[in-house]
Amino acid sequence: QVQLVESGGGLVQAGGSLRLSCAASGRTFSMYNMAWFRQAIEKEREFVAAISRNIEGTRYLDSVKGRFTISRDNAKNTVYLQMNSLKPEDTAIYYCAAREGRGVAAGRGEYAYWGQGTQVTVAS
Repeated sequence: QVQLVESGGGLVQAGGSLRLSCAASGRTFSMYNMAWFRQAIEKEREFVAAISRNIEGTRYLDSVKGRFTISRDNAKNTVYLQMNSLKPEDTAIYYCAAREGRGVAAGRGEYAYWGQGTQVTVAS
């Protein structure tokens, strides 16, 4: 089992940047494919980005491509989400998630482990 703790959220002006971090503990971090999801008020939780355990594969929500970058440091047991050119519609609670197996999945149900989330608010 793995435990996940997100950090780095906050309030930023539109066009600004934030970097989210997710620190993992428990079982070997490099065993897990990692992802970020987000949930805005009164909306479903949606996939944002994923990265494979060996860092060979990434996947993004279309609306964040070219603005967000997911990365990981297996030596530090941490996954990151660099968010640039932020827009008010990016406002949400951002969750880190982990799954075993292969590939960069985008479905919520494919991730067994979740963090508590970190709030990102983008002011217009």
